[in-house]
Amino acid sequence: MATFGESDGAAESGGVLLQRGRYRVRLALDPEDVARAQALRGQAFFGPEGPSDVDAFDPLCRHVLIEETVEGTLLACFRYLWLDDGAAIGTSYSAQFYDLSRLEAFGGPMLELGRFCLRPGCGDPDVLRLAWGAITGLVDRGGAGLLFGCASFAGTDPAPFAPAFAHLAARHLAPARWQIGRRAAETCEFPQEGADARQAMPLIPPLLRTYLGMGGWVSDHAVVDRAMNTLHVFTGVEVAAIPPARARALRAIAA
Repeated sequence: MATFGESDGAAESGGVLLQRGRYRVRLALDPEDVARAQALRGQAFFGPEGPSDVDAFDPLCRHVLIEETVEGTLLACFRYLWLDDGAAIGTSYSAQFYDLSRLEAFGGPMLELGRFCLRPGCGDPDVLRLAWGAITGLVDRGGAGLLFGCASFAGTDPAPFAPAFAHLAARHLAPARWQIGRRAAETCEFPQEGADARQAMPLIPPLLRTYLGMGGWVSDHAVVDRAMNTLHVFTGVEVAAIPPARARALRAIAA
């Protein structure tokens, strides 16, 4: 496992990965920055008065902040874990919940994205767009071949998401060579019938829709995470398989 980002040039510019208009995307540079991200995660995941979201993976990851430049308001954040190749997949956050043994054969660098959240009430699509531009820059500088993480649905009742899960099962399962196995104590099956894209897409979280638009794929089941009050699916995107038009659009943002 490697911590990519310490010497990629961002630190020399105050950690700034990307800046456009009134927004900037930068690396967390000190414990205070990390604490701000953890506090925002708590608000996003547990409610306005929720406690900070802190876990054992925070010290292993780099944290990225998306801020409004004038006031410095934190609008979004995420963290990433850089892995040199598939042999390190067992050290990832996702490996707690999924059997990722087939991905041990993946031969190139990998980037695990996690804890992505927006400040409650922040609806500007430019924030998400800039986040993906920054991620694209990280991927290109380090030569990552796979992006992966856990994509979450709010709540632990799978019934409201049945159309979404049926759509994922019909259209977006991981290829056989990377099939994701079960590890979590509590999981739910995907429906094998009833796929309807028109019903499914409004139920799929924006982050997961972005993954799917890049050719992403998912596990064949969801994990019930009662600690976070979510259902989540393992999601992977092979960088080489991203549609060329989408790759050009992302690199235009990152440029």
